[in-house]
Order: sequence, then C-alpha cells, then structure tokens
Amino acid sequence: MSLPPPPPPAAGDPVTPEDSLGSVTLEDWATGPPLQAQPLLRQEAKGKEEEGEETGVQGAWGKGTAEQRRRGWGEAAEAAAAEEGQVDAGGAAGSASPAGAAGGGREGWRRLLAWLRRRQPQCCPCAAPLPRSAAHCCHGGTKMAALAYNLGKREINHYFSVRSAKVLALVAVLLLAVCHLASRRYRGNDSCEYLLSSGRFLGEKVWQPHSCMMHKYKISEAKNCLVDKHIAFIGDSRIRQLFYSFVKIINPQFKEEGNKHENIPFEDKIASVKVDFLWHPEVNGSMKQCIKVWTEDSVAKPHVIVAGAATWSIKIHNGSNEALSQYKMNITSIAPLLEKLAKTSDVYWVLQDPVYEDLLSENRKMITNEKIDAYNEAAVSILNSSTRNSKSHVKVFSVSKLIAQETIMESLDGLHLPESSRETSAMILMNVYCNKILKPVDGSCCQPRPPLTLIQKLAACFFTLSIVGYLIFYIIHRNAHRKNKPCTDLESGEEKKNIINPPVSPLEIFLQSFCKLGLIMAYFYMCDRANLFMKENKFYTHSTFFIPIIYILVLGVFYNENTKETKVLNREQTDEWKGWMQLVILIYHISGASTFLPVYMHIRVLVAAYLFQTGYGHFSYFWVKGDFGIHRVCQVLFRLNFLVVVLCIVMDRPYQFYYFVPLVTVWFMVIYVTLALWPQITQKKANGNCLWHFGLLLKLAFLLLCICFLAYSQGAFEKIFSLWPLSKCFELKGNVYEWWFRWRLDRYVVFHGMLFAFIYLALQKRQILSEGKGEPLFSSKISNFLLFISVVSFLTYSIWASSCKNKAQCNELHPSVSVVQILAFILIRNIPGYARSVYSSFFAWFGKISLELFICQYHIWLAADTRGILVLIPGNPMLNIIVSTFIFVCVAHEISQITNDLAQIIIPKDNSSLLKRLACIAAFFCGLLILSSIQDKSRH
Repeated sequence: MSLPPPPPPAAGDPVTPEDSLGSVTLEDWATGPPLQAQPLLRQEAKGKEEEGEETGVQGAWGKGTAEQRRRGWGEAAEAAAAEEGQVDAGGAAGSASPAGAAGGGREGWRRLLAWLRRRQPQCCPCAAPLPRSAAHCCHGGTKMAALAYNLGKREINHYFSVRSAKVLALVAVLLLAVCHLASRRYRGNDSCEYLLSSGRFLGEKVWQPHSCMMHKYKISEAKNCLVDKHIAFIGDSRIRQLFYSFVKIINPQFKEEGNKHENIPFEDKIASVKVDFLWHPEVNGSMKQCIKVWTEDSVAKPHVIVAGAATWSIKIHNGSNEALSQYKMNITSIAPLLEKLAKTSDVYWVLQDPVYEDLLSENRKMITNEKIDAYNEAAVSILNSSTRNSKSHVKVFSVSKLIAQETIMESLDGLHLPESSRETSAMILMNVYCNKILKPVDGSCCQPRPPLTLIQKLAACFFTLSIVGYLIFYIIHRNAHRKNKPCTDLESGEEKKNIINPPVSPLEIFLQSFCKLGLIMAYFYMCDRANLFMKENKFYTHSTFFIPIIYILVLGVFYNENTKETKVLNREQTDEWKGWMQLVILIYHISGASTFLPVYMHIRVLVAAYLFQTGYGHFSYFWVKGDFGIHRVCQVLFRLNFLVVVLCIVMDRPYQFYYFVPLVTVWFMVIYVTLALWPQITQKKANGNCLWHFGLLLKLAFLLLCICFLAYSQGAFEKIFSLWPLSKCFELKGNVYEWWFRWRLDRYVVFHGMLFAFIYLALQKRQILSEGKGEPLFSSKISNFLLFISVVSFLTYSIWASSCKNKAQCNELHPSVSVVQILAFILIRNIPGYARSVYSSFFAWFGKISLELFICQYHIWLAADTRGILVLIPGNPMLNIIVSTFIFVCVAHEISQITNDLAQIIIPKDNSSLLKRLACIAAFFCGLLILSSIQDKSRH
C-alpha cells in the first residue's frame, strides 16, 4: 500500500530529492532509520545519550541505556534489512560502503527520506507523522540540510579518497610523459635550438628560454669556460654592441671607446681569452675573404664565430630590390665557407633585429621592418639549404629578434638596442657555448643528459628485480585466492565459509614497497635528470608569494577541529605547526622569494622552529620515557634518512645536498648522547631527588659550551667533519664549509627547544599550568601580561627582520634572536584555552608528511635541484602549478607510507634480529662507500 505522492512541482520550483525518488510505502515508515543515517546521527544524540546513560530513559534513538542502544542498533538494522532480503550469509547488511548501506543507491535514499519524514522532531511540542510536518519544526529543515551535507561529504570522501587521488596522479604522470615524448619527437630534443630561437620575458630584464633554464654567468665562471679560447664577432654596429656586452661578462670594466668603424681587439692574458670584433658592415667580398682565410688548414680558427649584417646594405642602397638580390648572392657564396667552419667551430648567424621607425633619423628612414624581414628570410632560407642531405651546422641566432621586439621602444636612436637587451643576447651566447663545458645546475639549456653512474645502474637493477619479484608474489597470491574461493554446496544451495587468507609476509611487503618506490624514483629521474619534462627559471614578485599564502591560510582556518588533548604543544598542534610552516617554505622556494630579504629572514625562523621542535620532542621523549634503547634510535634514524639515502643513489647527489636531513640527524644524535651518557637522568629519577635536576642542567650547560666552541672555531669543526668517512657525508663541492654554515646558522635553537621542554615538563609536574579544556594556561592577569609581551616580541622581531639591509649581518644575529619569535608564537598559540583546544586538520595533514614534502620538492616540484620550476604543462603557469602540486603531494604521501612500512620490517623490535639487520646495513654502506670512491676516481 502506498501513500499518494505529493503534487508535482510547478515549472519554476526547484526539484527536491523527495520529488525524484517516487512514492513512499508504509513499510518505509515502519522501518527504523537507514544505515546511511546511523553514524551521522550519533553526534546529534550524544547529549541525550549522556542524559539517559544511567537511568535508562528514552534517548534520541529509543529506550534503554546508551550502551544498550549502541549494541542493539546494528542488530535491529540487520534484522530490518534481513526482512527485505538484504543480508547475506555472513550477516553483513548490503555493501560495506556508505553508498551501499541500507540497500544502496536510489532505494537507500528513498528510505532515508521516508524515515526523516516520520521521525519525531525533537524541538516541537507535537509531532504528527505526516510527510510535510517536518517543515513546520523550528529546526527540522536545518537538521535535514546538515544531514544531507554530511551524507554528501561522506559520498565524496568514499569515491575520492587518498587512494583514488594517487591513481589519478599516476594516470596524469603517464599521460604527461607520453605527451612530452611525442612533443620532443616531433619538435626535436635539442634545447639549444629553443635557447637560440624562442622564449619570453618573465619580468624586466629576465629572459626565459622555452623549455629550459638559462644560467647567469659570473666573471670567474666565464673565464674558466673560455680559457685558451678565441671568439670572433664579424659584422656591423649591432654586432659590435653584442661584442661589447659579451666582453663585459669577462671584464665589466671594459669601456666602449675608440674608432667604432674599425676592428676592436680584447685579450685577457691571465685567463688566456681572446675576443675580437671585425668591422664588416656588409655581406660582401670583404667579409667573404675574412671568412675564407679561416678555412685554410694552416690558419688558427676561432672557436666561436658570430656574424651578421644587413642594415648598412639597406641604408647605402636606399632599400632597393637590387641590393636585396645582391645580398642573396653574397650570402649564397659565403654559406659554404661558414658550413665548412662549423665542422670545427661554433658558427652563429645573427638575424637582424627590428627597428623603432618613429625614432630613426632621416638618413635611416629607409631601414624599415619590412625590409629587415625580407633580408632575414633570405639569410635563413640560404643558410638552411647550404647542405643538401643533412641539417646545416650553422646556427641561426634568431632569439635576439624576440628580445628586441619587447625592448626596441627603449632605444635611443631606433636602431641600436638598449643595454639590457644586449646583455641578454650576450648571456644567451655564453649559455650556448659554456653550459656543455661547465654544466651548471641551473643552466639546463644545451646540456646533454648526464650518463648513468655505476651506482645508478645497480639501483635500477635492484628496483627492476623488486618489481618482478612483487609481480610473482602477486600472481601466486591471486591464484591461491582463487583456489580458496568459497564454492556452492549443491545439496543445500549454501556457500561454504571463506577460508581466512594468511597474513601478508614481510618479504611481500618489502617487495611491494620497493616496487612502488622504484616507480616513484623513475618519476624523480624523469623530472630532474632525463630532460623529459621542461624547466623554467624562478621569478619573484610579491603577488606570487603572498597570494598563495593567503589561500592556504583561508583553507587552514576553514578546516578546524577540536584537539584530543589540550596540553601545550600537543600532537595535533605540532603537526599543524609543521604543516603550515612547510607549506609556507614550499611557496617561498617556488616563488624565488629568497631575493626579498624580509621574507628570507622570516623563513629562517621557520627552519629554526623545525629544529626547535626537534629539541623539544626528542628531549621530552627521553626525559619522560627513559627509553635509550637502540630500537628507538634506529627507528628515528631510518625515518629521517631513508628517502635521502635513496635519492643520493638515484639522483647522484651527495648526502649534504639535502642539508636539512643531515642537520636534524646530527642534532638528534647530539640530544641522544647528551641524555644517554652517564649519568642517565630521567624524570622518574629526578622526582625522587631534586638534585638530579641540577645534574641535568649541568649536562645542558656543557652542551651549550661545546656548541659555542664549535661555532667560533671553524677550523676545529672542519677537522672533525673532514675525517673519513664523515667527509663522505658532509662534504659538498670538496669541502665542509656549506655544512658549517648551515649548522652555525641555527646553532642555539635545538638547545633552546631542550631547555623549553625541561621547564615546561617541570611546571606541568608541579601542576602550575592549567591545561584543562577552555582554561587559560595561567591566571588571568599573568596570561594577559604574557600575551601582551608575546605579541610585542613577535612584532618587534618582524619589524627588525623587515628592516634588514644586509643578509650577512642579519644571519650573524639570527641564531641568538630567532628563539624570541618562536617562544612568542608558542605562548600566543597556547595561553588562551580556546586556541589550545582547536587545531587545523588541513595543516596537520601536511604536517604528518612535512619531511617527505621538504625532500621531494628538490626534484619533482622544483627543478634543477631547487634552482628552477618543473614545467609539466607549458604555456599555462597556473594549471601547471596545480597539476604538479597535486602529483607532488600524492608522491610525498605515498613515500611516507612506504617508509613507515619498511621501518617495521627493517627495524624489528627484537634486539638480536635488529643487530643482524644493522650488520647488513653496515655492509651495504661499506659497499656504497667503495663504489662511490671508484666513481670519483673514474670521473677525475
């Protein structure tokens, strides 16, 4: 029997879920709430459950105590579902997913709405069981909307989980890899061609070549590259400008003086570099004779030849067509000579830049952009056709045209380019020639893919074997699962009980983890070593840093929850702290904000805050737990270093390159040694005798003394860390200066974290702090005073950091003053009870994978070892950031899970097994050191 359906909605009325689900039967009214509604209505009835917990009065879900109702709810629901034939032999109602509960789909929603209609509203004095009566309740509509929202949220979370996000990221990576491979096959794989022919301005004077990064060469680098080299510039006044800009990279004091219409020599005898400008303003017999001399075997040839001319021909012959024809003939006669030279030297033909016709003088009015384009087309067509069966070796330098189109309006005479444009063209020439020699990290243009090292090849073999091994395990397990599949008893028509699957073996988990890690490392290699994806230079603007900061701040505030505990720096709060700091640091890196000193100084405080948490967290653990066992140490060391060790092998980078991990590792060992050495002082021991507190303070004082000694004795520090095998871990570019600088920059903050933990735990033990929910940490007056001091201190540091003028001076003060802002933040965050009772789940989620995010950014979010930006989708920076960030976060999360899984296998709790594993790990690192030494010798 069915109730009459409600009248159909009018044409302009919105269609509600009720209107689209059909009629409601009496059975739907009689049945209890659908399984979809059960977990969502528990919170609503929580207060009334507590009210009837002991008395057994009727609560929100019926009679009996709350515990009875909790136990009986699922049984009643199963019984109702069984009447409708929805319970299988195992007793599970419907599907295990939210969508499948209570019948699933359209049927489940229909029953949910029917139950909501008949449910007695809690806020109304009367409740008629009519479908429309809920509309008259003061809160019925709100509750129904909230329930619908929560159901929708559960549906979204079910269908778009972390697992599905990772699958989507994998699909995106495969599609992008295919697209880039096809693009490179179609357009070519030579980044030099892109550097010489295409690009755009990111900002004033910042040129970005297409698909690769351009290095800005310093004087020492230029001299090192061009030692014993001869470079020749041949052409008119525009080539002369390019000559001057090129020479100024080597010697900035070189002045543009003398007779401009004659040859100009330059020589740096110390570096043995020779650069000549040869005045040949027209492509004629004179230029041909000069080039022909170099083709003779007995004459020393320049290593680089840069030639070009046309505007004088246009000017002298008044832009006549005969002059263009003569130009074509002369280019045709010179092209074979240039092609012959290009077999032993680098030869570049510079196309003519456009002019700004409005500024041209009267005797240059005939030089029009139309004429220049005609001369350029003639030169390109003749030079490209100079070889019949192969590609021309003469490289056309056409990028200067693009540069001039953006800057020619700044020209003084309409013909000659402004100085910034000339400098850009000269730097491009330097990159074309020197990148393949010096191989700068942030100069990916014209660099070939680095050859695989022996260690990289062995790593590839290991990951391949892991993948094959896991596939074998998977196939065997699947076949066994099919054999154990329940079969139907022909006599009774019932299925036999499932055989419980055996637990997954540690070997299978090991192979599965390394299988996934191998695929992830392949993506790392493709992003930052294989030159498959594009790279771009960073370019800082205030908007690229501060606008994303505002976005994540809004998201972080929106996703907030109550903490499980309200202690100072509880787990949720520290995860939140690490999360928002990590996101800010990521934005800082990708936006290139290190060039803006106030931002740099605040980021230094965030890095110091990470180390402060290291001191606070590890000291608290050892002080309270007293666990100085080897298992704890190995777990922490493995968690910190596993990913970095793998990346050192796969990406061929030294351990010190990922500087933050060595920093945290060393400080952890310092904390451990300080507290573990005799006498071992723990909170339990100190509670029995207060003198032990003074003993601990003496240990901390000795630690501070050692820190001060090493900070002001660079020689002693370098001697310690230059000893083998420590030198293999802490050397970068042949010395440990970078390690000393990084360690010294935050030398006191870990000690501050340990001292803060000691003071806080002592106050907590004596119950001086009020850490109840909603309670201020101290009395009202003290809390207000400390909050005022904290806010003033926080702002004072920010003002000082923002007024910094010199990075070196600010870095010198930073170790001593960074703790001011850290402590101010802790007090502001924890003194108010309401602030201590909530946290941002959004930031906390990122905080749990902050280490992986920090390390992975080096290669799969940034590029060229953090010097540039990875470009997966060229031409659309916003979409590229969204896609690359999505993949980056998914990879970091997966690596975090892999690390945790492997930690349980490689670092067992049993001491005897652990010692055997440690022996294997020691043998592995010994082999790695031997192979590394062999590689270093072969490179030298």
